[in-house]
Amino acid sequence: MRGKLWFIGGLAAGFVLGARAGREKYEELVQNARKMWDHPTVQEAAGVAQAQANRLYEEGKDKLAHTKVGEKLASGTSRDTGALTSEEKMAGTGATTTSTRPTGPNTNASTL
Repeated sequence: MRGKLWFIGGLAAGFVLGARAGREKYEELVQNARKMWDHPTVQEAAGVAQAQANRLYEEGKDKLAHTKVGEKLASGTSRDTGALTSEEKMAGTGATTTSTRPTGPNTNASTL
């Protein structure tokens, strides 16, 4: 409990000090961050990181394709039995779904 109080106190102090610094200090920080981001060395490092991420993604995708799970995903089915769930019966479709949760702005919490 004591640690939480110290943490909350630190947050409060940081907020007060940050608010006193004002908009000018914020704009200066943003300007320095943009300068740093536009530096060629940083851009080169970002490009290298993006290339590595793409390579790892492709390797993982290839490895997954050679597994039973990957074969099921590639064929578009997620069930072996082909039986419809109660949600599919209610919706009147025989298609398998990947998500059973409704999405969108009108999602009712009671349906989750």
